[in-house]
Amino acid sequence: MSFFDHLPEQPARPRQPQPVQPGWYGPPSDELPGAARVAGFFHKSRRMVVALKLVEVYSTGCQLELVWSVRRGNESDQEWREIVEESYNHPGSSLDTRTGLELGVAFAEGRKAVAAIHGPSSFQEAHEVTGPVLTTLGGGGGSNNDEYVQFTGRYWLWPLPAEQDATLVVRWQALGIPESSLVLPSEQLAEARGRLLNYWSE
Repeated sequence: MSFFDHLPEQPARPRQPQPVQPGWYGPPSDELPGAARVAGFFHKSRRMVVALKLVEVYSTGCQLELVWSVRRGNESDQEWREIVEESYNHPGSSLDTRTGLELGVAFAEGRKAVAAIHGPSSFQEAHEVTGPVLTTLGGGGGSNNDEYVQFTGRYWLWPLPAEQDATLVVRWQALGIPESSLVLPSEQLAEARGRLLNYWSE
């Protein structure tokens, strides 16, 4: 007889129902998004680029992936290190939206939002949040060396502007990138939403 035979069974643990996440919280966890063909440049100069690389469309909103890159000019080693550090785009605090890369969205009827680290308070009822909500999801990686630096960042936009075009606006004052905009065409977003796949649908 083994020492481990006849050990008492663990008592059954009641299953804990999971709360339904509101749409503004982030991408649904049970969907493969449809990719929208809306990539383009916010800003493009001889040395600096900020671009919309990818838009993944879900049933409730879309995930935006931005890429930015800087080529080295005649900066000293110290000046280049400062540019590289700035390009990491670390926020000063969770409430600080006015440093580094600023990203905003304007809906056709006039509603606006600026990207923040946190979305609406979890204590708010879902019907109290009308949007748009633009939330920073974090970086997607990057690289740098003595000649260039390149990083990406991900953002969640809710609700999906599938009825009328929306406008994305960026600015990065520390890198000398002026306010620049790019249109999110509602038609392409609606088409991409039609291509998404749900994990559990038959």
